[in-house]
Amino acid sequence: MNYRFYHAKILTMETTAIVEGELWVQDDKILYVGEGGDAAAICQSLSIESILWDREIDCGGNLLMPGFKDAHTHSAMTFLRSYADDLPLQDWLFKQVFPMEAKLDGEMIYHLTKLAVLEYLTSGITSIFDMYLTPETTARACVEMGMRCVQVSGISGQDNFEQSLRQMEERYHTLNELDPLHSYFIGFHAEYTCSKTLLEQVAAMAHKYKAPVFTHLSETKAEVDGCKERYGMSPVKLLDSLGMFDYGGGGYHCVWLDEEDMDIFAKRGLSVVTNPGSNTKLASGIAPISAYLKRGINVAIGTDGPASNNCLDMFREMFLVTGLAKLKEQDAAAVDALEVLKMATVNGAKAMSLLDTDVLAAGKQADVIMIDLHQPNMQPLNHIPKNIVYSGSKQNVKMTMIRGRILYENGQFANKIDEKEIYGKANEIIDSLR
Repeated sequence: MNYRFYHAKILTMETTAIVEGELWVQDDKILYVGEGGDAAAICQSLSIESILWDREIDCGGNLLMPGFKDAHTHSAMTFLRSYADDLPLQDWLFKQVFPMEAKLDGEMIYHLTKLAVLEYLTSGITSIFDMYLTPETTARACVEMGMRCVQVSGISGQDNFEQSLRQMEERYHTLNELDPLHSYFIGFHAEYTCSKTLLEQVAAMAHKYKAPVFTHLSETKAEVDGCKERYGMSPVKLLDSLGMFDYGGGGYHCVWLDEEDMDIFAKRGLSVVTNPGSNTKLASGIAPISAYLKRGINVAIGTDGPASNNCLDMFREMFLVTGLAKLKEQDAAAVDALEVLKMATVNGAKAMSLLDTDVLAAGKQADVIMIDLHQPNMQPLNHIPKNIVYSGSKQNVKMTMIRGRILYENGQFANKIDEKEIYGKANEIIDSLR
């Protein structure tokens, strides 16, 4: 379909300046971003004779911007939302999460992922970086719902790792060819759930395909201390010594990196994906975001899964990134809101290798959201980008478009999405697991 958005304020994220004008979408891509004006002249500048609109949308002065990138999540963990709260990470994970996950099958994960997608859309999230069980059914759910999804393997020593390695390699081929909305990365759950032999084999596969690797990394002090007891070095140093990050990648959480770990991240061009909501709820600590930024490390933002957060809300995550950094540094100027907005959009796209979704520009994928500026929390319009970080909320998401399809608009999901059926199926699954 072809869309013309006009009377819009536009935050392209190429810069944080606001453009007053129009954005045109042709099929799955952005055709034009600019001040608008004479349509014939614009078409001539685009080397096209004319364009027929399927829909022209008067934005009424509302804001168009790139969709948010949730750079770390476990979508199907919607089934554990508010199930195992108020526990430290190790007890939460080993005594509550793993036993419940053992009861899941692929079809359950398919339906539970659909529930998460509904929440992503209401939060203006247009891409997710997912790690979970049965990635085939996660992929099916996302493609059917229209959600852009990058998946990463979460293999661990709990499984038959030789079989898991074969599966990961097969999925690397099949799931990267599945659909334009979907891709798949090499990865593993965490150092503390994998043997050194398994880690070495994952690193060998990364070398075979010259591929980046992502994993949970230095999330808690106990994790780092345990790795030092086992190997005499931090998780980052261990993985780097194995050649794990020779072709890039990064870590989720990265709360407890020391100076040498940060130097490795900078040297290897790795991404930190911070998850402040989850880290706060599980009392894992506050990541040293200021130190990462000073080293030029790419910092993206994730929600983590809905069992440890418990909501998939990028507005809350953005506020926590800057708020916790200010507390940690005892400096109200630490981690500027504009930098945080970049983390939630441009930097997330970089971490996920989705460089055609990072900004609003001609030729980029049409992953666009509209922010309602005509609500009390967004007025007055002193500084729109900072308003998004400091006072914005999910209630301001007026529209979510992915790959040129409007999937959520004015509080309603697209016609083919039956949210009541999705809610009912999720609750049916929960009842069967109790």
